[in-house]
Order: sequence, then structure tokens, then C-alpha cells
Amino acid sequence: MTKMDIVESIFEKFGYSKKDVSEVVDAVFETIKETLERNEKIKVSGFGNFSVRQKRARRGRNPQTGEEITIEPRKVMTFKASQILKKAINS
Repeated sequence: MTKMDIVESIFEKFGYSKKDVSEVVDAVFETIKETLERNEKIKVSGFGNFSVRQKRARRGRNPQTGEEITIEPRKVMTFKASQILKKAINS
């Protein structure tokens, strides 16, 4: 599902203009992005939690050459689904 699919779905359910729905969807995603950039957690009741965590540097291997390399430390976003979402998916 793409962002435009989400806009279309909301448009069909509520009848607001596609432009207004698109602006709201964009604002929601922008808010989520800005919050994660500040390393803050996002909890969406009944859906799940988004968070950012730091991965430490580690040794890796170039698969083409076999040469050992150092993988730099980085931040990764994680998502943990709520029990409600897990039940909905598995029912």
C-alpha cells in the first residue's frame, strides 16, 4: 500500500477532498519523521510503537572480496506491533 492508497482509502470512507486528506496524511508522516529524528518514541494505541536505537560499530566482511571491513555505528528505526494488531493479523 502506498501513501496515495492511504489517501484514496480515507477519501472513500470520509468524503473529504483528496487535497485535504493528502495534506493531513503528509502532516502525520512529517510529524512521525520529526519525532523520530529527535530520538523520541511514538506510541500509537492499538497499533504499535516506533523508536530509534543506536547500533554499535562492528566488523563485517565484503562478500565480493572477503575483505574485513568496519561497519560504522548508526541509528535504526524499530517498530513493535501491539497485541491488538498482532491478534488482528493472525485472526
